[in-house]
Amino acid sequence: MAKETPLLPVEDVREAALFFVVGALCFLAALAALSAKSTYGAAKSWTAEVQGELTVSLPDVDRRGADEAREVIEQTQGVRTARVLSKEEIDALLEPNFGSRGLPDSLPLPQLIAVEADPAVPDMGPTLARNLAEAGIASAVDEHADWAGDVRRVLGVARLTALIAVALLASTAVAVIAFATHAALLARRDIVDVLHLAGARDRFIAGLFERRFWVLGLRAGAVGALMALGAAALMIFTVQVHGSRAGLLPELSLDFLDLVILVVTPVIAGFAARFAARMTVIRALKGMM
Repeated sequence: MAKETPLLPVEDVREAALFFVVGALCFLAALAALSAKSTYGAAKSWTAEVQGELTVSLPDVDRRGADEAREVIEQTQGVRTARVLSKEEIDALLEPNFGSRGLPDSLPLPQLIAVEADPAVPDMGPTLARNLAEAGIASAVDEHADWAGDVRRVLGVARLTALIAVALLASTAVAVIAFATHAALLARRDIVDVLHLAGARDRFIAGLFERRFWVLGLRAGAVGALMALGAAALMIFTVQVHGSRAGLLPELSLDFLDLVILVVTPVIAGFAARFAARMTVIRALKGMM
């Protein structure tokens, strides 16, 4: 029995370029989606860590005065722990800016108290500042949650930018596939005319192109997702090897949700290619009649 010959050629050299473009767009879209997800996770994780944390700076007291201030802080309702930082701990905090040697001993440093409070207690910073002022101790209270709000806003903008990039890349892929479908339809105008003469309807002809570009979208999307997986794995490996300290930067952890994004990428690419091909062919066929 002779093998059935498809109505459209199985391979088309011109579609190789389309495959590359769609694969590259899927790679960029998947990487942008991973970045958007990671910025959300980084903001949520970091802000959760600093909730209820405060630092009290005492510029004009010695160690004994710092201990007295610590006792005042510990008596404040809602405070869980209060600890005076040692000179070594302060040097460790300043190491990213001043190096491992720290500041010279001749340079006066304020006494610092690390405070952990109940996040549910409101206005802890002003309360501590007021209690210390009533005790005659000059201080400056820094609530870490204030910095968390700035971080959330910055990472929120980054996340929105990544999502916009995903939308633009998806729209570009649909437009490219629509253009390629229209070009393929014109290149096979003789086949389309023969099918029309044989009584084939527009939906049948559109289905031929639809299935073709559906497979192309799936294959290109899978290649793009695999490339995004490799890029993310390389980033994680690089960070682990070099011991990056960029704690505020998003991390690609490749957890379950990351894998879902990578699996869904070729499926979305296939459906987008199928939809673009179908709409393009139907509209073009109506214009030919």
